[in-house]
Amino acid sequence: MASSRARWTPIILALILNVHAECALAQTAAARARTVFESTVARYLIGARDVLDIRVFRRPELSRDAVRVDERGMIQMPLIGEVQAACRTEGEVAAEIAERYRRYLRRPQVDVFIKEYNSQQVAIIGAVRAPGRFLLQRRIRLLELLSLAGGPTDRAGRRLQIIRTAGPAPCAAEGSEDEDGIVFYDLKDALRGDSDSNPYLLPGDIVTLPEADQVYIVGNVLHPSAIPLTEQITVSRAIAIAGGTLPDTKADRVRIIRQTPTGKTEIYVDLKAIDRRQAEDVALQANDIIEVPTSAGKRLIRSLLGGLVPNVGMLPVRVVR
Repeated sequence: MASSRARWTPIILALILNVHAECALAQTAAARARTVFESTVARYLIGARDVLDIRVFRRPELSRDAVRVDERGMIQMPLIGEVQAACRTEGEVAAEIAERYRRYLRRPQVDVFIKEYNSQQVAIIGAVRAPGRFLLQRRIRLLELLSLAGGPTDRAGRRLQIIRTAGPAPCAAEGSEDEDGIVFYDLKDALRGDSDSNPYLLPGDIVTLPEADQVYIVGNVLHPSAIPLTEQITVSRAIAIAGGTLPDTKADRVRIIRQTPTGKTEIYVDLKAIDRRQAEDVALQANDIIEVPTSAGKRLIRSLLGGLVPNVGMLPVRVVR
């Protein structure tokens, strides 16, 4: 039995090593494929309305300046007629022109240069520091466009949207799953560069970053104001952002006025109980109004004392020796 086990051991080890080798080769091939894919999609693909300069070496009569790509993606060249330029790189267009000139020239050398980039335009609007339109000379992702626009403002909301206005990408491969319409992404995920929230932009995309919803703090606080809901905020934190409560606050009767589909709802919270962790710190919703009331009794006493202080100050001063 021992001899049988010894006979099978090398075979089993060989099989294990072979499996590991195949896995390593598969991983290497996958990594190489990803690298090729990324380098391909990052290159600029010529599109309609782009303007090209085309040089045929030592053949000025065949060279052309400022050739505009028509809406069908075609350009016109002497002798050979129409050439497809759209959805190709400069090098790919040059290679096709050279191949077709082989009927007339010996080893033609052709160079193609993009003179004007007009086909790939995207825009970003809303709560960014520098909204505008951008003419792309290469493919970019959402995070890079946000950076070019100066980043989000302090009032930016939590979600942004990409509006696809140009329909399917003109150079998309067959079976591409790019969707028309509106696509939503989480702003924090996009700023972190998460792959699922940082897509390549398509020509004609409009990126919109709405301002955040707001809640409103009124009453006996240091800075009554509107507070943007850039993240989830509780009632105690909202009051802290507003500078905290002033003296004579009736902390056990803070009122949240909330609009619901069925009408107005009022929620009362006790700040002291929240501080003692004896009550829930209510999470605020868009358009909530937080009213911080004043204690009428305390205010009355303070006003009476305030009225006495000036009178005391008007009395004559005598020196006691």
